[in-house]
Amino acid sequence: MVMGEPGREEYRIQSFDAESQQLLKTALKDPGAVDLEKVANVIVDHSLQDCVFSKEAGRMCYAIIQAESKQAGQSVFRRGLLNRLQQEYQAREQLRARSLQGWVCYVTFICNIFDYLRVNNMPMMALVNPVYDCLFRLAQPDSLSKEEEVDCLVLQLHRVGEQLEKMNRQRMDELFVLIRDGFLLPTGLSSLAQLLLLETIEFRAAGWKTTPAAHKITLEPSTLPAAGFNEGHYHIASHTTSG
Repeated sequence: MVMGEPGREEYRIQSFDAESQQLLKTALKDPGAVDLEKVANVIVDHSLQDCVFSKEAGRMCYAIIQAESKQAGQSVFRRGLLNRLQQEYQAREQLRARSLQGWVCYVTFICNIFDYLRVNNMPMMALVNPVYDCLFRLAQPDSLSKEEEVDCLVLQLHRVGEQLEKMNRQRMDELFVLIRDGFLLPTGLSSLAQLLLLETIEFRAAGWKTTPAAHKITLEPSTLPAAGFNEGHYHIASHTTSG
């Protein structure tokens, strides 16, 4: 349970079936009493089907990792979780072809895990390139034509972009070349997708900072960006919710 957020962990568990709920409750309280590899698989399976849960799954995974470390000084759950993430990562193109929602949920999940899991208070190096690879895939032209993938790309960059850039700035520079190309060559790109990409470019340019809480874009009437980024004929207010 996350301090100061009563009931949130419980609420998320209730989206599982009864058997899985019991398994997860036990894993959080007494991790040595359950098969933690099975717990990892249950969480990943559910994350691929439920994008709402995948946005918050890192909290639960972090809590189980902490509980196991405190109880037994081991990391069975973390190993199982990373192994399963790697399996899904290696099959990511097949996942995307089979289920766009499942793919978006996976990217959301791996970014959430990257956000929460730490080693010596630093993000896990093992996740840096897989997360980048997923975001690069979302920035390809065929993905930018799909609203779900654009939304996912933008939201994940708001969430973990700054951390990723600290870990590997060169790859972030390369990613934003793709994003700028996507913005400037908007074949099949919706007006909203253009605005989201523009806002993301400006978000990074401002040092990964925006104003208050909630992701919201407000566009003044009859305003869509034409040739340049800063022509003054549009207004974008962007707000991002952390955590």
